[in-house]
Amino acid sequence: MLFSDRIRTFILFFCVPALFAVTYGLHQWFEYRIDNQRTQTQALENQRIVNHFEADSRRLLLLAQLYATNVDDAQRQPLWQVPLVQRDVQVFHLQDNTLTPLGSDGPIDASLQQAILKLHSLGQYGFGASLLNQLPLAIGYQRLDDGHYIVVVRQLSALYFNSLRQGELTDSIALEAANSAQLLGSAEQQISHVAVTSVSGFPLMLAIQHQPDRYAAMAWHNTAMVLGLCIGGLLILWLGYLWLRRYLLAPFASLMQQIQTIDPTSAQMTSLHVGPQELHALSDSINSLLTGFSHHRARARITLAAIAEAVIVTDRQSVVTYMNPQAEKLLQIVLSPERKTTIGNLLNIDNSLDAELQQFMASASQSIEHRKMRLQLKHTCVLDRALTNLRDPQGNVIGSVMVLRDITAEEKLKLELRRRANNDATTGLLNRHAFESQLPSYINHARSIAVCYLDLEQFKLINDNCGHVAGDRMLALVAKAMTSVIGKHGLLARLGGDEFGLVLRDFSAVAVARLLKKVSQQVAMQAVHHEGVHYRVGVSIGVAFYHGHQPETHELLKDADIACIAAKRKGSNKIHFYDQHDQQLSYERNAPKWAHRITQAIETRELMLYFQPIRSLNGVSKRQRLEILLRIKGEQGRVLPPAQFIAAAERFKLMPDVDKEVIRKAFEWLSQHREVIGTISLSINLSANSLGADGMMEYIADQQLMFDVPSSCICFEITETSAIQNRQKAMQMLDQLRKLGFSLALDDFGSGFASYGYLRELPVDYVKIDGCFVRQIATNARDFAIVKSIHDVCCTMGVETVAEFVESSEIIDRLNEIGINYAQGYAIGRPKPLEQYQHGLRVVGAQVSQLHGQAVNE
Repeated sequence: MLFSDRIRTFILFFCVPALFAVTYGLHQWFEYRIDNQRTQTQALENQRIVNHFEADSRRLLLLAQLYATNVDDAQRQPLWQVPLVQRDVQVFHLQDNTLTPLGSDGPIDASLQQAILKLHSLGQYGFGASLLNQLPLAIGYQRLDDGHYIVVVRQLSALYFNSLRQGELTDSIALEAANSAQLLGSAEQQISHVAVTSVSGFPLMLAIQHQPDRYAAMAWHNTAMVLGLCIGGLLILWLGYLWLRRYLLAPFASLMQQIQTIDPTSAQMTSLHVGPQELHALSDSINSLLTGFSHHRARARITLAAIAEAVIVTDRQSVVTYMNPQAEKLLQIVLSPERKTTIGNLLNIDNSLDAELQQFMASASQSIEHRKMRLQLKHTCVLDRALTNLRDPQGNVIGSVMVLRDITAEEKLKLELRRRANNDATTGLLNRHAFESQLPSYINHARSIAVCYLDLEQFKLINDNCGHVAGDRMLALVAKAMTSVIGKHGLLARLGGDEFGLVLRDFSAVAVARLLKKVSQQVAMQAVHHEGVHYRVGVSIGVAFYHGHQPETHELLKDADIACIAAKRKGSNKIHFYDQHDQQLSYERNAPKWAHRITQAIETRELMLYFQPIRSLNGVSKRQRLEILLRIKGEQGRVLPPAQFIAAAERFKLMPDVDKEVIRKAFEWLSQHREVIGTISLSINLSANSLGADGMMEYIADQQLMFDVPSSCICFEITETSAIQNRQKAMQMLDQLRKLGFSLALDDFGSGFASYGYLRELPVDYVKIDGCFVRQIATNARDFAIVKSIHDVCCTMGVETVAEFVESSEIIDRLNEIGINYAQGYAIGRPKPLEQYQHGLRVVGAQVSQLHGQAVNE
């Protein structure tokens, strides 16, 4: 409904009925007021007439009382001169139903006499009206002492009743009996019946008839006035409507026409213009909204045109309504307003896209749906499709917005990165990460598994001599050769450097050995030519074979790696199968666990120090020499020999930390047993990794200063092999230890590649002859000669000798025969905890004395 129609409806159905209702209410109010005024006026007039009538009747009583006083006739005669008596008033003396007039001798009217004689209930005195044969009378009487009555009678003529009227309100007055008055009152609406005092024995009333002309005229004037008000109100409403139509409806209609002519899709927004001042605020607000909408649309158009993604907007039926320039460029389509097409037809895709879009809009999803889609244009494009619902202000879905982003280059890059992440760039094989990731699924449900660890030999020579480019060529040749033999029968990967991994499933051990033999042969045939030299490599292969039982994935390569280490020890181009019963391999396998346990023991200071006595055979030494040995607790508190954890510590470069902890604990023990400092010498081993290690020399000096331990009771032992491998660092450190006053010993002499030339250069005080020459010295002349030659050279150089692995008295006798200075072994004393030194020394001394006595007796 239009605004003007609403105003007309308001005037017609609200204002006009309201006007009539108010007019009718005023009319009823005026009628009520007129009736009320008439009733009040009539009541007042009636009361005045009755009061006047009663007053006149009371005067008759007063006159009767006056006549009843004891005066003679001569005295009453002047009373007749009173004007009241002269006006239709008669005085009678009533005695025994005899009526005698007083003051006149005229005859008594028979009707009057009959009326007087019929007075009822004569009391002492009284007054009132009487009606006899339609003759109205007013009577007053007084009783005399002798029982006679004085009766005053007045005939009520029409003239008297006219005298009771005042103004124009009363038309006529009459005295009537009560029953007759009721009947008349029911017929005459303008007659009022008012009771008066009666002496007739029945009630009497005054019938007062009012004149209705004045009230009728007032009612007619009331109706005319109300009608005039109604007509005037209608005229005012009509004038108000004309004013509203001219100054409100017409401008508002013009404003609505201007609003209807606004085109939201137009590039130029027109402003609204209205005449009345009252609509300026509305038009200004609408103009502001239009301006804001225009700016917002311009910003949206610029934004959509500026972003790199293609934006497509559809309506509820999947019909495309907008495409930004990037979408037109991507799809090579220019969308015209006349062209109505669905997005499926626009992208040359079957109706599944339209159905999918309809389903998404039907779901009213609040989230953004991302999917990848392929689109065939000049070339196949991979697009990232972001789909979201378009909603109106009420939240209803009115369309959708699809954002397309060309991710073809990104997908190619991801594929390349994935290939690079999973494949080795040099060989094209799987890398370690991809190999370990695919391994669980590859060996799933396999009956047997062979995990192989292949390590190239002499590869470092190619890198050092020919450069890494030649090394990469060799790796590529080796990978190609392995692939040619293995084919698709296994999972092959480059694990890093010159190491490869191979997994074969459902092969027998014999078939695995044959296949690996072919791999080894093919690898050996590969050659890299550099500056006229042919370089070749070999391969050591370790195999962990499992049949039925499958260990954890991370344990597979560990066993194969340990087997490969064993294969390297066997020689070049060897294949070794892992055997869990091989103790040496078991040590290698448990090395990481022991390395962790050693680190934990160092942190918690749980390393245990043992000692083994070193006996002076010639009795020259005044100090008891003890070699400090290291032990550690394994599972269930069992003390383990060093063979199980020293190799792990050396493999994982933990020996400097271990040596520092041994030095600290040994110095601490000496500081706590200062009573033995002058009679004891502790031999502490320094590993090859500790020789020349950064901070080691400073640590020894700090510990000596902290615990205040004299240098004379400490001897550091270094192995022959470590001294030769780290000759320069060893020489520097040994010189520094010499300057601090520590003794030095060369351990395991003769078991390596030592020469007397090195011995001449090393500043050692003791040479410990390796036990491999001492064990058979009592029965083997060659070992005896070797030990004797070492002792002779050491004596010439001023170095004392110590024989290791002394396990019998016969060996002691042969050592005494040579002149060896010290002996160490089970025949001298077994290793014991350092805390038991005092008790253990007495036991050792008794055993040595007993053995020495037996040797002398023999």
